[in-house]
Amino acid sequence: MNGLFQASLEEQKPIVIMYMTDDRVITDRNIIVRKIHPEYIRAYCMKCGGLRTFKQENILAVAKPKKRREAYA
Repeated sequence: MNGLFQASLEEQKPIVIMYMTDDRVITDRNIIVRKIHPEYIRAYCMKCGGLRTFKQENILAVAKPKKRREAYA
């Protein structure tokens, strides 16, 4: 998990996280990591359009975004 956070921070490329809010709602977020802290991740959230703080204990999964396939004519 930390490897993808670090790669996003260094390359400024998005990653996808599965996140559980304090209300126990699970969401997928495309984020670009801005700061890594032992307890939280500070990142630009593409869904919200701004900087957000994500508790590390609430991040359920991390992945690279799926590549889009080109349409064939």
